[in-house]
Amino acid sequence: MSDTVKVCLIAARGRNNVIGREGDLPWRLKDDMAFFKKMTTGSPIVMGRRTWESLPVRPLKNRENIVLTRDWTYAADGARVYSSFPAAINTARAIARRQGAHEVYVIGGAMIYEAALPYADRIYMTEVDATPEGDVYFPSLAGDEWTSTALESHDAGNGNDFAFTIIRMDHTTPLAQG
Repeated sequence: MSDTVKVCLIAARGRNNVIGREGDLPWRLKDDMAFFKKMTTGSPIVMGRRTWESLPVRPLKNRENIVLTRDWTYAADGARVYSSFPAAINTARAIARRQGAHEVYVIGGAMIYEAALPYADRIYMTEVDATPEGDVYFPSLAGDEWTSTALESHDAGNGNDFAFTIIRMDHTTPLAQG
């Protein structure tokens, strides 16, 4: 059995790459939130300070919460705080190994996703059928570096503002594990 822990980004983006607006999500997608909870529960999650502060409940339960910030004095009650992405991701991997988890999740925001891309083995991307106004964007991806597999599709309605498809994107060349 391999003890390799995958670094996974998990995000939702509109057709225009928007992932956020004024510190919040630009949509309500009940089924995507359920997918997010199912995937991340039991695994460490890494996020930026603004994402941490935007959470309606802190820390997210049944997950080791790791917050990245440039402010070395920042305190996040119920989370570990780091100022270095490599240190945060190595800690997340160590926690995952200790807990028997196979993935760690980077949950945002844009700067943290950008920092995580060189480490990412996989991306769980919710492709939202909308072009919302926003001020936070998912970083550009090199299309030839990722292979995509659709996992599930959902229609608008029943708690979903828009239709969406969740895809899994796997990095085409294995990355070095830290």
